[in-house]
Amino acid sequence: MQRPDAAFRFLGLAARAGTLVPGTAQVRQAVRAGRVRFAVVAADASANSREKLLPLLAARRVRFAVAFDREALGRAVGRAPLSAVGLTDERLAERVAELLSETEGGAEGERVEGGGQAE
Repeated sequence: MQRPDAAFRFLGLAARAGTLVPGTAQVRQAVRAGRVRFAVVAADASANSREKLLPLLAARRVRFAVAFDREALGRAVGRAPLSAVGLTDERLAERVAELLSETEGGAEGERVEGGGQAE
């Protein structure tokens, strides 16, 4: 499937550009600081990680996707397995969100939720 591969490429680009926050704790900290524009949470992240991160993302109105597994997410950004990553660049975040929402009906576990700006 081409869309997940494209999303992986954009996540790798964000990592190389320094606009990616790796790991649950770092993503939570960056969300609180208002830096994260979009987050990707691994579908196989632990219940503890999801319980700490998903309510915070929803409360701060940060869009997120539950997609991929920890191994694939880490590999996409050149790291060990990761439960979550956050994107701080608006344009890259928007593109990854778009790619993941296009695959929503395709791969199991992929969905884009929440966020956007308050109206």
